[in-house]
Amino acid sequence: MKAFRSGFAAVVGRPNVGKSTLMNSLLGQKVAIVSDKPQTTRNRIRCILTRPDAQIVFLDTPGIHKPLHKLGEYMVQTALKTLNGVDAVVFVVDASQPPGRGDEFVAAQLKNSASPVILAANKVDLWESREKGEAILAAYRALGDFDKVLPVSALTGSGLAELANAVIERLPEGPKYYPDDWVTDHPERFIMAELIREKVLLLTREEVPHATAVVVDRVEAREDRNLVDVWATIYVERPSQKGIIIGKGGSMLKEVGMLARQDIEALLGSQVNLQLWVKVKEDWRERAGTLSDFGYTLES
Repeated sequence: MKAFRSGFAAVVGRPNVGKSTLMNSLLGQKVAIVSDKPQTTRNRIRCILTRPDAQIVFLDTPGIHKPLHKLGEYMVQTALKTLNGVDAVVFVVDASQPPGRGDEFVAAQLKNSASPVILAANKVDLWESREKGEAILAAYRALGDFDKVLPVSALTGSGLAELANAVIERLPEGPKYYPDDWVTDHPERFIMAELIREKVLLLTREEVPHATAVVVDRVEAREDRNLVDVWATIYVERPSQKGIIIGKGGSMLKEVGMLARQDIEALLGSQVNLQLWVKVKEDWRERAGTLSDFGYTLES
């Protein structure tokens, strides 16, 4: 019998390269929210992949970028701190386009990594031709001395089995850290808040999605009706942003609630009565105390 392997793999890269989509595809279900807007992921999210021969605890991190406020500083610190003490690092890049300064910056941070670094060249399904794709891949290879380079597509699933195998090969022998049916160790309230924030990201533009935080205030189950009541607050920084999220006659907030409720019902396996409020908390992204209240606190 092959020895069971287990360990931790940090997933890093610049914003909007598809890290969260990659995690959801590897796990076969939605754990991390996704959006076409950069800096979607704000916290380190543990995504757990369990197989008969191994268990990988992926640490999906915020995109590494030049921070413009305290929230951005928290996000970058979270990502870089995750590099310490992991068994492997998965460096995700957008291989549909050549590397840019953001990729070069992340690669520079990884050069001192004590852990093996696997380059996951994502979005190869968008290659115009094999020849152009190989040229882009060669440019990414030149960014560092990678332990392995794998072209993958989070959208089609191409190369994901090879990526999981490559990570497992670099894990030590060890026990399971989590039960077989766990895909994340985050509480349901965290996931519900993220699902609501995802819908705001989907439906709003410009600064509004980045100025939004969501807190689930209360959850109550009515077992006699297979119904869960969820009360949540969407926080923004400006009264004008509040008006945008509420929308004319409450239309935007209703759509956010409808879409979020569908995902929360899938998460909980029951009907959900979702009640949403929108409140203004001025400049919350620059206030350390408010960041902590909203759950943006660096883990030790």
